[in-house]
Amino acid sequence: MLYQKNCLRAQLSQVIDALPVTAHPMTQFTAGIMALQVESEFQKAYGNGLPKSKLWEPTYEDCLNLIARLPPVASYVYRRIFKDGKSIEADDSLDYAANLSHMLGFDDPRMLELMRLHVTIHADHEGGNISSHTGHLVGSALSDPYLSFASSVNGLAGPLHGLANQEALLWLKSIIQETGSDVTTDQLKDYVWKTLKSGKVVHGFGHGVLRRTDPRYLCQREFALKYLPEDPLFQLLSKLYEVVPPILTELGKVKNPWPNVDAHSGLLLNHFGLSETRYHTVLFGVSRSMGVGSQLIWDRALGLPLERPKSVTMEWLENYCKNKAA
Repeated sequence: MLYQKNCLRAQLSQVIDALPVTAHPMTQFTAGIMALQVESEFQKAYGNGLPKSKLWEPTYEDCLNLIARLPPVASYVYRRIFKDGKSIEADDSLDYAANLSHMLGFDDPRMLELMRLHVTIHADHEGGNISSHTGHLVGSALSDPYLSFASSVNGLAGPLHGLANQEALLWLKSIIQETGSDVTTDQLKDYVWKTLKSGKVVHGFGHGVLRRTDPRYLCQREFALKYLPEDPLFQLLSKLYEVVPPILTELGKVKNPWPNVDAHSGLLLNHFGLSETRYHTVLFGVSRSMGVGSQLIWDRALGLPLERPKSVTMEWLENYCKNKAA
């Protein structure tokens, strides 16, 4: 059913092509999502006066359509930027994730299996992450799923959220560039401290919610041990698994020093040829649509209210600053 819904209209390419080819892949991806919004069933139903208790139904349809059409959008962006605009047609014999890999131009059976893993573990983990919460927040205004998910993708594009997988891979490559692939434990410790003392974070380690090693990291590590045990970046990350947590613990500011999903995802894609790090977060976005979409359906089915942030007074702000300065 998803494959039957993945047809795209001409306006999609027209909207994306209006952007410079140098625009960030996430910018082009978001533009493609907004181009799809003109076909929103929710928008039509709300305009026709559908009762609030029934709004979950067009939300469901929109979410199915959106999830189905994201692989063609994502692959169009990739092929436009990195492959001279030469698109690849979908293959209806493949499953969702494998078809995404195929349209990107990767048909190695191991890459198809990786994409299945990637799509599964990046779908969602809890509603408190920025992208999922943003979708819920914008959706609470009864914005349709296209508008809501576009806002989620923009949150995902931040370096402290979805863009962290790109930053983690670039950081791993910078270690090899500076120290070589045969790096020692002491060299790694020095490089980690150098990163932290420069005011930067060690991308791929720590998590706002988890208090142990991210199970999504462990899934990817298991995949790497099976398919790419000799990959230099994987071997480096395995060493960092032993080096980074004790250093972050020593700092005393990190509640969870263990690796997260972002530590691994970029290097796996890189190993099978998808080395354009600027694009990696787009794949995260395709996956996250499933989590955001399912939450939006429940939000409308349960009739959840408009979400409002807490407000504070100037007096509160002044006292807060005084306490911080003390």
